[in-house]
Amino acid sequence: MISDLDTLCVNTIRMLSADGVEKARSGHPGMPMGAAPMAYVLWTRFLRHNPRNPRWPDRDRFVLSAGHGSMLLYSLLHLTGYDLSLDDLKAFRQWKSRTPGHPEYGLTPGVEITTGPLGQGFAGGVGMAIAERFLAARFNRPGHAIVDHFTYGIVSDGDLMEGVSHEAASLAGHLGLGKLIYLYDDNHISIEGPTDIAFTEARDLRFEAYGWHVERVDDGNDLDAVEAAIVRAREETGRPSLIAVRTHIGFGSPNKADTSSAHGEPLGQEELRLTKENLDWPAEPSFLVPDPVRDLFRCAVEKGVEGENLWKEAFRSYAGAFPKLASTWDECMNGILPEGWDRDIPFFDADPKGMATRVASGKVLNAIARQVSNLIGGSADLAPSNKTEISGEVDFQADAHAGRNLRFGVREHGMGAILNGMALHGGVIPYGGTFLIFSDYMRPAIRLAALMGLNVIYVFTHDSIGVGEDGPTHQPVEQLAALRAIPGLTVIRPCDGNETAEAWKAALQSTGPVALALTRQDLPVLDRSLYAGAEHLARGAYVLKDAPDGDAPHLILIGTGSELHIALQAAERLGEKRIKVRVVSMPSWELFANQDDAYCHQVLPPEIKARIAIEAGVTQGWHRYVGDSGKVIGLNRFGASAPGAVLYEKFGFTVEHVVETALGLLQEV
Repeated sequence: MISDLDTLCVNTIRMLSADGVEKARSGHPGMPMGAAPMAYVLWTRFLRHNPRNPRWPDRDRFVLSAGHGSMLLYSLLHLTGYDLSLDDLKAFRQWKSRTPGHPEYGLTPGVEITTGPLGQGFAGGVGMAIAERFLAARFNRPGHAIVDHFTYGIVSDGDLMEGVSHEAASLAGHLGLGKLIYLYDDNHISIEGPTDIAFTEARDLRFEAYGWHVERVDDGNDLDAVEAAIVRAREETGRPSLIAVRTHIGFGSPNKADTSSAHGEPLGQEELRLTKENLDWPAEPSFLVPDPVRDLFRCAVEKGVEGENLWKEAFRSYAGAFPKLASTWDECMNGILPEGWDRDIPFFDADPKGMATRVASGKVLNAIARQVSNLIGGSADLAPSNKTEISGEVDFQADAHAGRNLRFGVREHGMGAILNGMALHGGVIPYGGTFLIFSDYMRPAIRLAALMGLNVIYVFTHDSIGVGEDGPTHQPVEQLAALRAIPGLTVIRPCDGNETAEAWKAALQSTGPVALALTRQDLPVLDRSLYAGAEHLARGAYVLKDAPDGDAPHLILIGTGSELHIALQAAERLGEKRIKVRVVSMPSWELFANQDDAYCHQVLPPEIKARIAIEAGVTQGWHRYVGDSGKVIGLNRFGASAPGAVLYEKFGFTVEHVVETALGLLQEV
């Protein structure tokens, strides 16, 4: 039975959302107005959270994947007592407000994930559910369940259309993520019109085929039916659940309900007035919250504090019984690496033949994993090539949620977004691998990881034309530049095994996402008794080999990854011609940019104009370091199918070409 107070609460959500959009003269009122009833049921009858502590570890997670309906979430956060005032709601979409156009993690208390690009929240929620199951399997003990919560979400037609949701839903079903429950806002409307102009498959059957439990609620305003569906979904422990709720976009609007015009524009003052009249809602004041409504929603505060206190009491009991596990839990949830976490990282002896940096990466990853028990990840069906498997650990599967090896399948985009959700959940350090060329498939998720400042690690191998015979479809050329263009993403391209070890150290200690670019082909391991130590990688660039006798160099050669070895050989050749050369290893532009001017000028003295950068990729961005007078030996075209050594020769990545370019440059400057 739906009470008058229930109706009043639902309409409060609707009108706060519509008022916010109207005041901003921008936004999406229709989705919150249609989805308000199911959101009300979820937030008042099921969601376990503490508005006084949004970071309570065992809280339920809520994902608004349909991020365009952000006023729905902001209204719920305000009503349930989070630190979000009515004035914040009135500042919707304004400069420096805490209520941006789409939800942003870290800005608004209670927002669990940045959403807006459709499908990303859907996949991120899958990552949260994976993290919950992994931590539960690792830490829970009989009679001591310190990890036991649900991941809920509201997803839209657009989310279900985006390919990333297909990838994530398929994997979620396979993994049996029974504590993942999504409410599908099935309102039949998209921006261009009815969804059936482009979206006609049987969504219910699609998700059943993925291995999901599927419920349908034919009337989105039937609160009891929504509640019953959620109850059944919670009882289904072996499968994720999708509850398709038939809603009406812009519900209550006499002229815009069930139309695309309710999707992405304000109702308009007159239509808003008519809507309030239709819903028996006062025309004034705007942003009205009736006292009985506030009282009901604010029960969440007391319930949340009580729930967290009960959990803390349970955790104290757990810590008494399992002190070492409790200590490890605290480290994991607080992002603290255990003492001695890097003690097993190998030092690679000098070796002219050496090894591929992907091989070195695999060795370092396994050394770290022995000490860092919450390091978990995998590859998009390329683990044997990416070297991302943790030896001695089982796979994370439906019947083995304690496994640390994730099999993402050929789902790069889904993998990227799932990694974000895992990092957001907390308690785990996620990593994912694929070929560097396929980072393009992951770019939307990588961008969001950078925007949210998440410690996600990407293991990108086969990083250049050194891939060889597979040809230009698999040879990354523009990918390094594209990744470096993402603000907040640290890209590291190490030159040998020891720089690779240092790259992993930097990645584990980073506060944001890190992309490792690693070779397919073997590279020499440098003799660090002759060259500067690899630990200087932490500064992004360093003088690997200086001009003899401490003299000022005539020329600076800058290299990354495999091309650094060409720079070293060219420096030797030029030295035979009495040309004094400094060789700079620059594995990470971003780490170098974090250094002070004094250090940067020490590595790249402004007075030395003759500089050459060597990298097997597009030259975009390199002139920042070589200057107007310098040269860049790069590749501003696609590669070709041939052995890697042949491609390096044909495209000018040879000692001879570097020497020739250097001699010509020295005559010019």
